[in-house]
Amino acid sequence: MFDSLAGFPLEDPIYVFTLSLAVFLVGPLLIKRLGQPGIVGIVLFGVVIGPDGTGLVAHSDAIELLGTVGLVYLLFTVGLELNLRGFFRAPENAALFGLASFFLPLTAGVVVCTTVLGFEFWPALLLSAVFASHTLLAYPIVNRYDITQNDAVTAVFGGILFTDTLALTLLAIVLGVAEGGGLSPLLIGQVVGSLVILFATVWLVVPPIARWFFYNLSDESYFEFLFVLVVVFAGASLAEILGLDGILGAFIAGVAFNRLIPQGNTLMNRIEFVGNAFFIPFFLLHVGMLVDVGVILDGPRTLQVAAVIVVTMLVTKFVAAWVVGGILSFDLTERAVMFGLSSGQAAAALAITLLGVEAGLFGAAELNAVVLMLLVTALVSPWVTERYSQQLALSDDTDLEGEDVADPRILLPLPPDSENRRDLLEFGFVLRDDSGTNPIHLLSVVRPNWSGKTEANVETVERQLDDLAEFAYAAEAPLEIETRVNHNVASGIARGAVETRSDLVILGWTPSKTFGEKVFGSIIDQVLDRTTIPVYVTHFGHPVNTTGHIRVVVPRGLDHHDGFYEGVYKIKRLADKLGVPITVYVFEERTHRYEQLFDLVEIDISAEFETVSDWDELQSDLQTASEPTDLVVTLSPRGGGVGWDDELETLPNRLVELPSQSFVVSYLREGEPDYDSQFLRID
Repeated sequence: MFDSLAGFPLEDPIYVFTLSLAVFLVGPLLIKRLGQPGIVGIVLFGVVIGPDGTGLVAHSDAIELLGTVGLVYLLFTVGLELNLRGFFRAPENAALFGLASFFLPLTAGVVVCTTVLGFEFWPALLLSAVFASHTLLAYPIVNRYDITQNDAVTAVFGGILFTDTLALTLLAIVLGVAEGGGLSPLLIGQVVGSLVILFATVWLVVPPIARWFFYNLSDESYFEFLFVLVVVFAGASLAEILGLDGILGAFIAGVAFNRLIPQGNTLMNRIEFVGNAFFIPFFLLHVGMLVDVGVILDGPRTLQVAAVIVVTMLVTKFVAAWVVGGILSFDLTERAVMFGLSSGQAAAALAITLLGVEAGLFGAAELNAVVLMLLVTALVSPWVTERYSQQLALSDDTDLEGEDVADPRILLPLPPDSENRRDLLEFGFVLRDDSGTNPIHLLSVVRPNWSGKTEANVETVERQLDDLAEFAYAAEAPLEIETRVNHNVASGIARGAVETRSDLVILGWTPSKTFGEKVFGSIIDQVLDRTTIPVYVTHFGHPVNTTGHIRVVVPRGLDHHDGFYEGVYKIKRLADKLGVPITVYVFEERTHRYEQLFDLVEIDISAEFETVSDWDELQSDLQTASEPTDLVVTLSPRGGGVGWDDELETLPNRLVELPSQSFVVSYLREGEPDYDSQFLRID
């Protein structure tokens, strides 16, 4: 259209980059008004400005380079955001649904594509793999209705680990066939051997190196991001060296980082921000510029391919959800939610399709058809999920009452010049709900200075809190800052907890002083005396996101405390967010009683239980079993309360001697006997 106008297509890097950024901004904003996901808007704008559209921008080497980088980054985020916790809650359910929802569409797709569309076997296999996997487009819906803990929903969450891994493995085989000319035992052996080397290398090497890096350089947050990028593209490079596609290496690297970068973490938000704002949009733009609308107008082939794959995908995903749901005794509403979630398709499908185009297995008609499939599933998946998630939420009696349970109001008092304030804030991020609206309240209490320096001290403290707030804003976590002047610091903290209606107070402990003296003097004891809400006294020897195991200490008789179930719930939630196992140490002969009590509390996370006879044996067991990345959490009453033991007074000094030096003493809620019931399952 613009061929006759001077200066088109645009070649100047500044002009091309400016137009690209405008597309990334405008495309999603416009398309979301039509109820479509933002990725569709960027692809469509890519079609418009590309060589086969208006010709505003040439499909240059720079666009192709950034598109390839975006493709690798996209598959990394897919692996990073896989719900491994959902998988480990019920791996058998996830495996059954994942395998069924992949192989049923794959088998039917191959048959239909070869017989109805006339595809050769290998292109038919790869195209079927595209829609056999699924993307959780409708995840925000089930999260909004608070049904993410439902067994049917977690089966879909865990199942995506199988569907995505199998789809990428088939991609490696099909691309190997396309390059080598046919399937042979040698090719299968090469692919399998390469996969084993890739998985083993990334999974065995990345986690320990990452933990060491995060532990030693956690103060330089942008270095953390650069480190992640280096590892991801190193994984992609290793895959290329092994004869596989780079996106498989990036995907495996994402899975390896999965437990090390929790949702809501500052680093996770940086990764998502850069990916969503820059890398992934360039991939979508790259795909859009490859789409040729003229192919649709020239004949019915594109519409025929799109109709066949959409119908095949929806029917087989429906059958898989219905059959597996029946086997697992899910009701009709749960099966409908499974179908709605598993029918979503997004950029991962485009990624596999694009590689098929580059390998010569697909043409413009197939690429256009997959884009049309995205448009259809972007309507079907959210609509079905929305309708039946609401019904499931209304019929689910196990949901917790009140938003404060999942999204606690956290008060975080910080002394001036606190050395561990970032660790404390990271811990607060993990405890809060990722989608919650309650802010973390940062509080600093300054004692009056009779020499007239009180105002200057307040200004200094406020600047320090502002610097810390920048770190919180990077995590996109709501934050409120307050500075108080009070002769009694503990009184200022207790009053702040009341005025902010806080559900939880987090305090840090310095081991160079006695436990009673804490940071400001005898602050901890005074805060415990002046409050009844849970108080967490913490010390971190490593960043909380590098935690590999939570070890829980339950004093004798604590199960009779009014706040016991809330304390257990918060431990389960912490383990769920971090994706780590739990071992519970009890001072009772019958551990099965505590197993039953833990099972009564919401959140399906299993735990191992061990019996100790006394505190010396506990210390010995912890010293022997714990690793440098463990976190010890002790449930404790306030002094003299139900379950109190004098050994609890010196326990922190013992815990700090463990290899990890990381612990939390969780002082339970007092004086509200009815509050605990909301954390229990209701049959």
